[in-house]
Amino acid sequence: MFGKKNESMGVGRIDSLLGAGARIEGNIIFSGGLRVDGEVKGDVKAAPDSGASTLVLSEHARIEGGVAVGHLVINGVVVGPVHVSGLLEMQGKAKIIGDVSYAVIEMHQGAVIEGRLLHLSEQTAEKPA
Repeated sequence: MFGKKNESMGVGRIDSLLGAGARIEGNIIFSGGLRVDGEVKGDVKAAPDSGASTLVLSEHARIEGGVAVGHLVINGVVVGPVHVSGLLEMQGKAKIIGDVSYAVIEMHQGAVIEGRLLHLSEQTAEKPA
């Protein structure tokens, strides 16, 4: 029952991992699924031709830069603008400091957004902010 939802949203497939304790300074462009447990100073974006891209940020993850993906599951911190053309899932320890554009949002109790929320229409959902 739950597996079908995750598979259809692309959460079940993680192609790349940035482990805890790792730190990258620079931009990341990825396809498929990326899980971040470490720190990134730079933008994290899905490749334009990647289709259903998924970014998962654990509670230990921190990104200082922009994020532009199809599906974002966040339990860590993002300092910068966030653009999610599909589903934005904010878990209890999630924090975004910056403006957020999204198509669909799910926020758990405890999640924080310090910025403006912009709902995307179907025409603008594919265009990063």
